[in-house]
Amino acid sequence: MNFFEHQAQARRNSARLVLLFALAVTAIVAMVDVLVWLSTGSPRMVLWSSLLTLAVIGLASLYRIHSLRAGGEVVAVQLGGTEVTADTRDPGLRRLRNVVEEIAIASGVPMPRLYVLEQDAGINAFAAGYSPADATIAVTRGALQRLNRDELQGVIAHEFSHILNGDMRLNIRLMGVLFGILMLSVIGKRVLMHTGGGSRVRLGRVGAPVLVLLAIALAGIAIGSIGVFFGRLIKAAVSRQREILADASAVQFTRQTEGLAGALKKIGGLDEGSHLADRAGAEEVSHMLFSEGLRLSSWFATHPPLLDRIQRLQPGFRAEQLQTLRGSWFSAPPDGLAEDRALGLAGHDVASVDALLPTLPGMPHQVRVDPAQVAAQVATPADDDYQQAVRLAGSLPAPLRALAGDRAAAQPLLLAMLLDADAAVVAQQREAVRRQLGEAMADSVMQLATGPLRDLQAALRLPLAALAFPTLRSLPRPQLDAFMRCIEALTHADGRISLFEYCLSRLLLVQVQAALDPSRHLHFGRRKTTSVQKEFATLLAVVARAGNPGDEASARRAYLAGLQRILPQDHLPYAPPANGVLALDAVWGPLDSMDPLAKQLLVEAVTATVSHNQRVNVAEAELLRTICATLHCPLPAMLQVA
Repeated sequence: MNFFEHQAQARRNSARLVLLFALAVTAIVAMVDVLVWLSTGSPRMVLWSSLLTLAVIGLASLYRIHSLRAGGEVVAVQLGGTEVTADTRDPGLRRLRNVVEEIAIASGVPMPRLYVLEQDAGINAFAAGYSPADATIAVTRGALQRLNRDELQGVIAHEFSHILNGDMRLNIRLMGVLFGILMLSVIGKRVLMHTGGGSRVRLGRVGAPVLVLLAIALAGIAIGSIGVFFGRLIKAAVSRQREILADASAVQFTRQTEGLAGALKKIGGLDEGSHLADRAGAEEVSHMLFSEGLRLSSWFATHPPLLDRIQRLQPGFRAEQLQTLRGSWFSAPPDGLAEDRALGLAGHDVASVDALLPTLPGMPHQVRVDPAQVAAQVATPADDDYQQAVRLAGSLPAPLRALAGDRAAAQPLLLAMLLDADAAVVAQQREAVRRQLGEAMADSVMQLATGPLRDLQAALRLPLAALAFPTLRSLPRPQLDAFMRCIEALTHADGRISLFEYCLSRLLLVQVQAALDPSRHLHFGRRKTTSVQKEFATLLAVVARAGNPGDEASARRAYLAGLQRILPQDHLPYAPPANGVLALDAVWGPLDSMDPLAKQLLVEAVTATVSHNQRVNVAEAELLRTICATLHCPLPAMLQVA
């Protein structure tokens, strides 16, 4: 399956989750009603018990969903995670950041926020959030200590598969809705504790109200256990197949099975396995984890058996070999960083970005593309994309990468990218920064523009900016809002807006500002292509003119090339809007509400427009990437450095 088919399946899984949850709630309410009827024989009491049970389940689920509205970071913090900052000196954390940065660039998603679960010696990880823009990846300290770089890469690629395939959104919803059916057990235990008052209760000396409370408490515990049963069953039903797909996607991405298989072998061969220290937390997030966080019956396991997962990757592997590994690691557990040094993976020699950009005579920094291939590779990066991303990440100057991860430097870094070539406009832009953010910020912007950023290649601007997005998301909301106002002021300082200015400001809006409240920006598209023809025409016309400035004949041909891909029977006239790229602001909502398979056609159409002459330059690639990001279709590195 490609990205768009995965999205459609994720939506079907959401509907399946709602159905399973409804069945579980119905079963719980029915059991409560039976107990109340046997105790009282009163139809009125049965009715009230049904309403009370539904209220408890519903309110508890709503409370949990509300508490998770900020996204994946909440889950990581609740499990005791510590954020991994860009300036960390810990070799294991530094290696983790490098691997995640490379995969983020290769897959076309924003750099996730990173957390480490310091108290967990087992090997595990999870990705949490509502969308790629607010994704958080957490890794246990045991994974950092025991896995070598290839194995860590396999685990992280597995987690990115969950991010790209829409599993995260389903998983975080699952946490919310299942919380309600577990609350009855919690309430029952608390009522029993307070009714007993910590001492033995004599049934002959208590009144009817106390007996009723005792009955409610015991019933709550019993029914809560049923809730736990249904909760585990639902998670197993929803999660197990997604884990198999994530393993397959990780292998497709890295093009080697040894890393992922090696990580699974170490889980099976070490005493710590993949278990988490926080059992309650492990229960709640069991369906999110890379491997089982608890020992559960196979009926309730959220993952396929470990040996099965290894044998899918390496069919000749046998259980006896796992026992041999367990024996050899008992006295000398593996050290991932030491293995890297032995394998020569402690560092990476990377080529200049020029080496990975195929050039054509007279047309520097352009690539040939096929529209169908581009659509097929959306959020489905291959090994070539990963290798290119490794080289691209290495081509970013180390001082600039460090600035992107620094809270004080990330803002002036991005503002400096927007400074104009005209000195008079630059003076206006500096004054705008001074008014909005102060004299010190204005000085920093000018120093960066005339220093480290001066020689940065155009192809590296957006990849560098994307590395700063997690840093910007960590800013206090008022500070981020002021920064966004400053971005807008700089882009409009000369009375017009360039492609790069529009792309950067749009990506900041979609992948930074909107990510601060991710639960409000969920996308459940169902619209078909026929309902958004006007928006299609506007988008293709803007893209066609932007890629062929001053050449209306070529722009018209580019427009028709895209239109034939998506609406071959229609003859919508080429009518580029007067306000250029700013006209796109009105089309994003309707286009983003399309169903996944319609979006696939749209990506093909836009790619056909920008590549009507079989070539894509840097500006066109940046616009294509921005369009895909706005429509939540991550574009691999293949075109990020066109």
